Amino acid sequence: MKKIFIPALALTLVWSCGDKKNYQQEADTYIQAYSQQFQKLYTQSSEAEWTSNTRIVEGDSTNAIATRKANEAMAAFTGSEENIKKTRELLEHKEDLTDIQVKQLENMLFAAANNPQTIPEVVKKRIKAETEQTEKLYGFNYKLNGKPVSTNQLDSILREEKDLAKRQQAWEDSKEVGKVLKGGLVNLRNLRNETVQALGYDDYFSYQASDYGMKREEMMDLMRRINKELMPLYRELHTYARYELAKKYNQSQVPDLLPAHWLPNRWGQDWSSMVDVAGINLDGVLRAKGAEWQVQQAERFYQSLGFPALPKSFYEKSSLYPVPANAAYKKNNHASAWHMDLDKDVRSLMSVEPNAEWYETTHHELGHVYYYMTYSNPDVPLLLRGGANRAYHEAMGSLMGLAAMQKPFLAQLNLVDKNTKTDEVQTLLKEALNYVVFIPFASGVMSEFEHDLYAKKLAPENFNQRWWELAAQYQGMAPPTQRGPEYADAASKTHINDDPAQYYDYALSYVILFQLHDHIAKNILKQDPHATNYYGNKEVGKFLASIMYPGESADWRKVLKEKTGEDLSARAMVAYFQPLMTYLKEQNKDRKYTL
Repeated sequence: MKKIFIPALALTLVWSCGDKKNYQQEADTYIQAYSQQFQKLYTQSSEAEWTSNTRIVEGDSTNAIATRKANEAMAAFTGSEENIKKTRELLEHKEDLTDIQVKQLENMLFAAANNPQTIPEVVKKRIKAETEQTEKLYGFNYKLNGKPVSTNQLDSILREEKDLAKRQQAWEDSKEVGKVLKGGLVNLRNLRNETVQALGYDDYFSYQASDYGMKREEMMDLMRRINKELMPLYRELHTYARYELAKKYNQSQVPDLLPAHWLPNRWGQDWSSMVDVAGINLDGVLRAKGAEWQVQQAERFYQSLGFPALPKSFYEKSSLYPVPANAAYKKNNHASAWHMDLDKDVRSLMSVEPNAEWYETTHHELGHVYYYMTYSNPDVPLLLRGGANRAYHEAMGSLMGLAAMQKPFLAQLNLVDKNTKTDEVQTLLKEALNYVVFIPFASGVMSEFEHDLYAKKLAPENFNQRWWELAAQYQGMAPPTQRGPEYADAASKTHINDDPAQYYDYALSYVILFQLHDHIAKNILKQDPHATNYYGNKEVGKFLASIMYPGESADWRKVLKEKTGEDLSARAMVAYFQPLMTYLKEQNKDRKYTL
């Protein structure tokens, strides 16, 4: 996950009013002055947010207050009436401006819509509410049977425990945070909607979708199309999982809907640990190497492709490992990458432990970091230092995670023996239980829920009912017991609170990553997409850098078409997993399908 900047001192500029204005020069002067102040305030906001995420002390609001003040200063600037007015005036003369100037001005207006100082009190309330929600979310004391427990420990139980009663207890305890967050989420929903409505957006979901140049319903249509394209394969995986898990837990009855606590993930978004591929057991070998090795090895991977070493400050300033058990503070355990100043200060927030899951995550997070480093160049204006769209950032990270887990790559690193025979179908099944299983959750449950939350003003008493209706419809999943309206299980997902109305980014990123991987495997490496080795290939590095370098200054649709030869499509993803269909249909013969 990357840190999405939420452009949160008003700048007054005096403009000469001649009869004949040179709009390009005027725009340049304005954008330059705006960018300078924006970078300063953005950096201050990032530093405050960083401290709030890496040092959470119960009962101490010092960091929260500092974060709120930094974000209020950012909001006052980006959403100032003067800036809105000036930006709109210049955009009335689009035809006299360069494309790059127009893109920057549109980004400025997009930032303003999240912080309009036409309604300063609403913006201040929203920032305060977001800060408080973050504190509640990451300061929450998870308990299992009354004893403190970390989210890593809860995740470990859901991956490994065979006792269904223990699994259910861990699952239910992982959802307790939702009840604490529910009231704050309702408040945030109302404030977020009210904020963007001031600049003409229907609702916050519409606002976020507009960053893709799409209307809300266009985005939802796209999500439903992706779901439909992958549903035949997901249906086979769902049937397979119901029967295999019933067998694993010694259950004579195979339920129509997968009980949520049977699955090895708190939200049922990744089932890959259901399958162990013989010959590719990374946990043992990684445990011996230690957590630090994993981060350093991820860096070596990028360097092997021709990318530079990480700056020294990355290791000095990042927070990469779990907080010591006796520490008097907590931190956000959700992995993320941060571009602190939109220039050279790049960091990552992780809690790396030596296992396969974190091995993949380190490669993913450094994908974001190298994207930041690559588009922080003199050809890309400060305000366009972002992914070609938000999904591209996730696609880059996930692409590297996929590449780092393929057998020829692992064999070169001596993490597996190259002569060991591995079951290719099982390898593909494990990948499908990660990538394919994620799509109904991301494009279905999460996107539909947040759409209803913001666009339909979903009533708080219906939060849980709607969440589980969507989980049944898209994931074929049900809670272990009745979950009444007092719960808010959706709010247990961090993104609902602090990365709102943009989870479709992740669904789109998986589609894009398979398009990129398909192109790299077939056209650059000339290798089977299921068994690639990117390591040390400078041509792969050049291809990736060419996508990363222009940042947001390039049109995302054109980039995809130019680099892969096709428009956005799940074709490559479906094709990648096609060999699995025969196996699954054979396994599911005479089994009951319920999706």
